[in-house]
Amino acid sequence: MALKVPGLFKNAQKTMQVDAGTEVFREGDTGAEMYGIVSGEIELRIDGRVIRTLGADDVFGEMAIVDSAPRSATAVATTDTMLAVINRHRFLFLVQETPTFALQVMSAMAARLRSDD
Repeated sequence: MALKVPGLFKNAQKTMQVDAGTEVFREGDTGAEMYGIVSGEIELRIDGRVIRTLGADDVFGEMAIVDSAPRSATAVATTDTMLAVINRHRFLFLVQETPTFALQVMSAMAARLRSDD
């Protein structure tokens, strides 16, 4: 299950354009940011195997903000993709200003854990 937050990232403070085929991050990397997909598509891969495909309004990389552990997957753009970049400070702002955001992040993480069982 992907976390969809419709429209939240359209006016993001920080964005980055990622060309198709480019890695956003690699499994095992340290991470201090999470990402919201403004447009495009991202594949999440573990050991080279695609585990999830994400599109516009999906969020990924949030576990790095929550637990500061190494990345558990590799994220690769499969199309030219525009990402909203969310550091810890921005994440905390979103949680404060949009309380359902935190609940949506936790729900998505729980669903991902359940789907791995």
